[in-house]
Amino acid sequence: MDATAIGIGVLLAVLALIALGVLFTVSRLFRKVAQGQALIISKTRQVDVTFTGAVVLPVLHNAELMDISVKTIEILRTGREGLICQDNIRADIHLTFFVRVNKTKEDVVKVAQAIGTQRASHQETLQELFSAKFSEALKTVGKQLDFVDLYTHREHFRDQIIQVIGTDLNGYHLEDCAIDFLEQTPLTQLDPANILDAQGIRKITELTAIEHVRTNEFQRTEQKEITRQNVDARETILELERRQAEAEIKQRREVDTMRAREEAATARVQEEERLGAQAAFLRTEEQLGVQRENQAREVAVAQKNRERVIAVENERIEKDRVLEVIARERETELARISKEKEVEGERREVADVVRERIAVDRTVAEQEESIKHLRLVQEAERERQALIITAEAQAQEQLVKDIKAAEAAEQAAQYKARETLTMAEARKRAAEMDSDAKIRLAEGIRAEAAAEGLAEVEVRERGAEAITKVGVAEAEATSARLKAEAEGARLLSLATAEGTTAQASAEAAMIGEKLKAEAAGLTEKAAAMAALDDASRGHEEYRLRLAAEKDIRLAGLDTQRQIAEAQATVLATGLEKADISIVGGDTVFFDRLMGAVAAGRSVDTFIANSETVQSMTAPWTDGSSRFTEDATRILSSLGANAGNLTVSALLARLIADGGPRTAGLQQLLDQARALGLADAPVAAAAAAVAGGSATAANGSVNGLVKQ
Repeated sequence: MDATAIGIGVLLAVLALIALGVLFTVSRLFRKVAQGQALIISKTRQVDVTFTGAVVLPVLHNAELMDISVKTIEILRTGREGLICQDNIRADIHLTFFVRVNKTKEDVVKVAQAIGTQRASHQETLQELFSAKFSEALKTVGKQLDFVDLYTHREHFRDQIIQVIGTDLNGYHLEDCAIDFLEQTPLTQLDPANILDAQGIRKITELTAIEHVRTNEFQRTEQKEITRQNVDARETILELERRQAEAEIKQRREVDTMRAREEAATARVQEEERLGAQAAFLRTEEQLGVQRENQAREVAVAQKNRERVIAVENERIEKDRVLEVIARERETELARISKEKEVEGERREVADVVRERIAVDRTVAEQEESIKHLRLVQEAERERQALIITAEAQAQEQLVKDIKAAEAAEQAAQYKARETLTMAEARKRAAEMDSDAKIRLAEGIRAEAAAEGLAEVEVRERGAEAITKVGVAEAEATSARLKAEAEGARLLSLATAEGTTAQASAEAAMIGEKLKAEAAGLTEKAAAMAALDDASRGHEEYRLRLAAEKDIRLAGLDTQRQIAEAQATVLATGLEKADISIVGGDTVFFDRLMGAVAAGRSVDTFIANSETVQSMTAPWTDGSSRFTEDATRILSSLGANAGNLTVSALLARLIADGGPRTAGLQQLLDQARALGLADAPVAAAAAAVAGGSATAANGSVNGLVKQ
């Protein structure tokens, strides 16, 4: 390696070292500037300003950093220091101004030369520098606007402040302004002695009073509008309900009328059917009654014939027996007796014919009575139908009257309710007008007394509101009460009408059901009678005949019972004063009493049916002679024991004695044997003949009892 190369290498190394030294020195002397700051370098002849960085030579250069970032300046004015507006109303306001050093070399140098870099970077310095200026601008602009305009046009207010202050502030630049807080200063913090504050207080009072009045008007208007809408809605609802109720009532009335018409038609048809069924039933009953009567008559005739045959047979037997006796005794007398018997039989036949004629007359009379009864029943049925139709017509008429009366009452109640509502509305409007008048009066009083203080006005306002509320409440209460009374009257009328209609419907339904049941029963009975076959019909007719015969038998037994009672009464009357000595037990006494009565009746029958006996006893019965004297005489002639003789023994002894009365005595003996008195004591028979039937029975009883 030669020396040149070495020299070049050394030179390059020195140059490199120098370059490195220069770079190291420059890096050590170079000062970077952060954003928001400016570096002011004072040189010997000039001042440089850089916002990025520069080399600052020691001793030769003086470098200072200035904060040029945006800073805030707050202006706060409240209370007695509040901003006075054009209308002398104080406003509490809080403004924030945004200020920074204008980013130009000249402005930075100007600020640095005027204030200094250190003071220019402090917040307090800016507050001291611009607070008065900004406050002055704030007062200037605030005095040009009313409080309401100030509050409403905040941007205009801000622009006016910026315009008054300007953006160039000797190196500083006003970036923007913001209103953080803006409100009216409370009245308590105002000074009434200050003329501006006094005017502001008056203005505030006037404005607040007006706003309060408007607010109250708006509230009252809102309440009235709401109430009016509620009333309109309620009236519409009530009108719709009324229409609905009218439609329902009309439909119900039409349905009831249609139902009543259908029920009346049904009832009329049913009554016609029932009338036909009843007529058929009555015709059937009539025919059955005629048949029963014919049957009863035939049975009675058969019974009479049977009795007559039996009597004839008995008479024939008796006649045969008597004829046998007479054949043994005397043929002539027997023949005469037979003739008399035959005459008697003819008489009986005549009597039977008469009896049958009477029965026929009785049957005719009963049929005539049945016809009269049927006519009376039909007449009564027609009268009953006429009464039912008349009652139904009266019920329908009364129902229509009740419905019309209910409708009239309902309409009257509706008119009354409308009148009441109208009166209530008028009173309500009057109350509202009174309340409005009172409100106006209160507003006037409050306006007059506004200067004396807001408290008194508020008190009066609250008093007016209370009066208004009371009036509205009274009107609403009156309206509600009247509506409730009208609704109650309408519901009462509807309930009464519905109750009357329901009662009439129930009664009509009950009568209809009753008539339906009767008609159904008769129809079913007629249908059942028609549905029966011949055997069943015959059985039913036989059952009906048996029932009729049973009734007839019961009636006959009842008649016999009445006859027996009458006879017992006569017997009791006859025996009431009789001298009776009771000997023996109850059955013995009764049997003997009945036997005595039967014996007396037999004697009476014997005397009544025997001409011989009547001829023999004629002197005793007409009073020409006395039986007791004759009997005493005969008995005395017969001896002391003649009273103990029987009738047959006495008659046989007298016949044996002979005389003109022998034939009559023989006939009397036959009659006594036929009647069963042949073995009776003579004393009892004599007493019976002497005292008649009752006396004979009494004597027989006495005799029997004494025996």
